[in-house]
Amino acid sequence: MNMPTQTLQSEQGDVRLSARKQPFNLLRWFSLISLAVIGTVAVALGAVSTRFVITESVQRDALLTSQFIQAIASAEVRHVSIPHVRTMGELLDPRQDRNFPDVDPLARAAARGEFLDHIEHLPDVILANIYAPDRTVIWSTNPALMGTAIHSDEDLEEAFKSRIPVSASYHDVDKSRMEQKFVTPPEYIFIENYIPLFDADGDKVTAMVEIYKEPRDLIDRMERGLLLIWLATALGGGLIYLGLYWIVRRAAILLAAQQKQLITNETFVALGEMSSAVAHSLRNPLATIRSSAELALEFDAGAARKNINDIIGQVDRMSKWVRELLQSLRPLNDEAEPVNLVAALHDSLMAFEQQIAKASIQVEFAPATTPMVLSQQVQLSQILNSVLSNALEAMDKGGTLSIRLESTDDQTVSVVVSDNGKGMTAEQRKMAFRPFFTTKQGGLGVGLVLVKRIMERFGGAVTLESREGEGTCVRLTFKLTP
Repeated sequence: MNMPTQTLQSEQGDVRLSARKQPFNLLRWFSLISLAVIGTVAVALGAVSTRFVITESVQRDALLTSQFIQAIASAEVRHVSIPHVRTMGELLDPRQDRNFPDVDPLARAAARGEFLDHIEHLPDVILANIYAPDRTVIWSTNPALMGTAIHSDEDLEEAFKSRIPVSASYHDVDKSRMEQKFVTPPEYIFIENYIPLFDADGDKVTAMVEIYKEPRDLIDRMERGLLLIWLATALGGGLIYLGLYWIVRRAAILLAAQQKQLITNETFVALGEMSSAVAHSLRNPLATIRSSAELALEFDAGAARKNINDIIGQVDRMSKWVRELLQSLRPLNDEAEPVNLVAALHDSLMAFEQQIAKASIQVEFAPATTPMVLSQQVQLSQILNSVLSNALEAMDKGGTLSIRLESTDDQTVSVVVSDNGKGMTAEQRKMAFRPFFTTKQGGLGVGLVLVKRIMERFGGAVTLESREGEGTCVRLTFKLTP
């Protein structure tokens, strides 16, 4: 009762074990990991570059704005004739007018008004505020802010303490900040600049100018720059990914081909050792059987004569198998030499002349050129004989054997052998070049295997196309002699 259960559990364990031992898919894992790594690096580079462009653009604009404001302040002071007043910062706070009783209030107001008018009409300004040292707004383009004390602005505090221009960029209005009360709200991005104005000694900040700008031209340039950065990052990352993917794909294909070739070589080595031992062991018994049959044939002229001839015929067929098997397993180490392809084809057709005539097969072969190909005379004859033999055996009475030469380029030439025989199924086509697979009764299944090995040995190739009931077409591609 327990045996079937144990067997089922064992089979399930084997299935799970085989599922766990799936081969490592180099291309798939590389494509996923490399895509993640390259994508992360590309996004990081894009983000860093974007941040750098925005920061540099904002700081550059802030520097130019600060220099412009300070230049205006210096110019306006030089045009004002007011005693004891040396900088524009000393004029901006109206509450300080009482400290200068000897100065005409109208003169101070006129000088202050000229500077503020320049500030108000700066290009791209959406809000301008001026702070006294006590953080009170003493002037603003938004009258609602005048007289408001600001004590929670970190950038303002930093500008007063560091005594250097401070800038920042925003995408959204911070409603919690009292100073960001825009008459005309910004549309996309706006820049905040704090520009300090000093006393004559340059030690004390007498006023702080706050400028909110929405520079259209700068924003357009920044957008184009960011677009180019992300396009370049995406294109560069994509090219790197595709280049590495192509290299790894070629490597994976090469590794798979080498692995397949290694398995094939190991299979041939094992089959060679086994088959060579079997073949050599069969040769002597076969020779003895044939000799005995021939001897019996000389002494027996009766009814057993037909049986003895059958024995001799079967022994000859087995001997042929042994020769083909040993030949297919023999290493191919000979060097290539120029061989006349058309002459070799004519010789092979002559060898099958009787079989062609007996089967009433029509041969179509009219070469226009006589190319010289890289091969070996003996092995080329073996290739052609094997292909022609398969084609003739596939046809019944009255078939057509077509042989033509096709020149694909200056370095190769192809021999196309076609028949209108019984053809092959899709499954048979897949198995055609595997060792010991054959569709012929009494065949050994090493003919096409040997053809493929010899063609590849000399830098050529063989392909097969076939449809059941329509025929088969074998293409042999040879390298031309230089």
